[in-house]
Amino acid sequence: MTAEALPAELRRTIVQLARTPRLLVACDYDGTLAPIVGDPSQAKPLPESVHAMRSLAALPTTTAAVISGRALRDLATLSRLPAEVHLVGSHGSEFDVGFVHELDPDTTHLRTQLQRSLQEITAGQPGVTLEAKPASVAVHVRRADPEVSESVLDAVRSGPATWEGVQVTAGKSVMELAVVETDKGNAFEALRHQTGCTGAIFLGDDVTDEKVFSKLHGPDLGIKVGEGDTLGHYRVPDTPGVATVLALLMEERRTWLYGEQAPAIERLSMLANERTVALLTPDARVTWMCHPGPDSAAVFADLLGGQGAGHFSVLPAQPQPENSNGAPRSTLPLGQRYIPGTMTVETRWSRLLVTDYLEHGGDSHRTDLIRVISGSTKAEVEFAPRPEFGQVPVRMTAESEGIRVHGTSEPMVLYSPSVKWWITSDGMHESAHAELDLSEDSPVVLELRCGTETLAGSDLAEPERRSIANRYWSEWVKQLRLPNLETDLVVRSALTLRGLCNTDTGGIMAAATTSLPEEIGGVRNWDYRYCWLRDGAMSARALVSLGSTAEAEAFLDWLHRVMDTLPGPERLHPLYSLAGGTLGPEAVIDTLPGYAGSRPVRVGNLADQQVQLDVFGPVVELATDLALAHGKLRDADWELVRGMAEAVTRRWFEPDHGIWEERDVPRHHVYSKVMCWVTIDRAIKLAAHYDRTAEPGWVQLREQIAEDVLKNGWHPDVQAFTTAYEGSDLDAASLYVGLSGLIDPSDERFRSTVTAIESELRSGSTVYRYRRDDGLPGHEGGFHLCATWLIESYLLIGRRTEAEELFQQIVDNAGPTGLLSEEYDPIAERSLGNHPQAYSHLGLIRCAQLLDE
Repeated sequence: MTAEALPAELRRTIVQLARTPRLLVACDYDGTLAPIVGDPSQAKPLPESVHAMRSLAALPTTTAAVISGRALRDLATLSRLPAEVHLVGSHGSEFDVGFVHELDPDTTHLRTQLQRSLQEITAGQPGVTLEAKPASVAVHVRRADPEVSESVLDAVRSGPATWEGVQVTAGKSVMELAVVETDKGNAFEALRHQTGCTGAIFLGDDVTDEKVFSKLHGPDLGIKVGEGDTLGHYRVPDTPGVATVLALLMEERRTWLYGEQAPAIERLSMLANERTVALLTPDARVTWMCHPGPDSAAVFADLLGGQGAGHFSVLPAQPQPENSNGAPRSTLPLGQRYIPGTMTVETRWSRLLVTDYLEHGGDSHRTDLIRVISGSTKAEVEFAPRPEFGQVPVRMTAESEGIRVHGTSEPMVLYSPSVKWWITSDGMHESAHAELDLSEDSPVVLELRCGTETLAGSDLAEPERRSIANRYWSEWVKQLRLPNLETDLVVRSALTLRGLCNTDTGGIMAAATTSLPEEIGGVRNWDYRYCWLRDGAMSARALVSLGSTAEAEAFLDWLHRVMDTLPGPERLHPLYSLAGGTLGPEAVIDTLPGYAGSRPVRVGNLADQQVQLDVFGPVVELATDLALAHGKLRDADWELVRGMAEAVTRRWFEPDHGIWEERDVPRHHVYSKVMCWVTIDRAIKLAAHYDRTAEPGWVQLREQIAEDVLKNGWHPDVQAFTTAYEGSDLDAASLYVGLSGLIDPSDERFRSTVTAIESELRSGSTVYRYRRDDGLPGHEGGFHLCATWLIESYLLIGRRTEAEELFQQIVDNAGPTGLLSEEYDPIAERSLGNHPQAYSHLGLIRCAQLLDE
């Protein structure tokens, strides 16, 4: 029996249940996993069912169990199931999960009397057998003639079954008498409670299984095997049908948990329009987009939860004509690229072109995604928005001008006047489908409009709106001062940084996504869709170095507004929302399985509450570079500099959580102390150059911090500046002792530190932040930013060849459209972490400039 033979509604229900965060899979044994046979000792389970149960039990957040009337020892012997599958015997009175009934003396005596009485009743009765269990005795009459069967059961009903303390459970050709409470329904509830499941399935064929069916509720699924009245929701005919259900559930669950179709992170392309972002897969699926802002809840979260979490797909229609060898033609695109100098993406098949961009110049509360589909073939479109990370049921209506989405807190429509849609449902959400018959001279335009209910046409034709969007980016690029080395990649990096900026607020995102993993399948998954003081200042500084200052001015103005809400600058948090507000509590979206099974999916960031004393330095460096670019220092920026210096004066001597935001006890991090020194050093130089008044104690404080770093940060046994004063472990961030100018790069201690970090932290084309135990399970990739620091260090100590080689390796690790994620796994040769990452792109720009000098 194949999955297609199951009723369509049952298949949909199984698919839906497979996506529950914590799943309990339970079933009966005889007549469910194993066929009913004349000799109960020969009841072997179907191998397909054993495989499915074994596989389900091995999946994360998935519990598998068998609840049977058989004695536990017999069930374990016959089932051949691994220890990961919980076994519950004797209709629920025997558990293998930590508690077994120990009978008191009176109950033991009753059990002995019960067995003696039943032995007398069944003695000499052909085909009747007794099965002794720890707390019960079962009378089997399956192989007895009907007359004998009825006579024996009548004698049991009128005799021992009436005794006080005896509980009777009647099944198919069996009657069980127990001296403790036995109820499969109660056993199922006990399993539910222990596992904390959010959804469960139970399959059974016997009348005793109805007690479990009666306990099912909410998303639970009950499946009756065979004929007879039932409280189950669906029915399969036999044990092969059970195997089919379990196999389908296992495949759907595994796919959902591990994201087997997850695209390589580096192959994702970002759309941007100064206010928000969206990500595309290499085959033009909108896999990530949030609304009303990029740090809001996702409308499309396919990237973290598969297509059931929301996507917007365009593909050549199927079936394709076959190749000469009989195989169907591939639907993989020929390629994907940015239109040069823009944030517009083209995805091309042989006879199909999809052009995607986010509209510019609209209202701040709107997000308009434009998709232009052209070519000379048929194309299939699926529009499946899932607002609030898929937690809000979606309903749609198709109108003459497009699709209207219902049930969302923000209005949403898909303007598509030339398209005929049909609506499907998976039980919770609806999706819209269309087949387009394309011709070269009449492209189809789809306009997703979030934040408005209007399905009216635009005042401007689509080509004009596309031209406005493209011209905005290309005109911005023209004013940049670009190095001659890897110019195209530097342009893409600059556009990426600009795309992470928010024009309305001045905030700058650290990355476009949340929870892309630092280790596939691991828990190091963080939300980077916010504005870190450090990251934002470094991004704006990179753009200033290319000749664009508006982003730096807006960011410093954003920071000024943030500081106006604080009692003092030393109370700055490490990060804020793009609007400048504090973050809510970090939370987990447990309905999403994560990218390639990497859980949890987080929103918010606990680092918001940390102490990070390095954040003041990058702000002052940005103000310094901006003043140099303008030839003057803005009064507001000087006030910010004074505020940063004041914060350092008050707190530099404290331990902190450091640049890497370790969720461990604070330490005296070398990098944090160095950046405190940078804060004071640059403030002193700014005051001198722009005729401002420096605080009297700044010069002495600068010397005091430097002496503290040189005395406590250098470890003579390691021959390097270490992570923190309290240990001998290394950290790539300690390179800033020389990169910042605190010591001269020619100082042998800096050279020795470069060598030590190269030896311990560099692996091929990448550099790890550190190798120490940071209190979190698992591992992570190397950081592109750390690799760029090492390149700069190589250049400072005269090792240009090594710098050029490592830079080329970073370039080679960029995705096909030129984007870089946070990290790189040199073993698996794949990108890791949130994407695209500002750190990586600003580091690439810096290195290209230095190598070009």
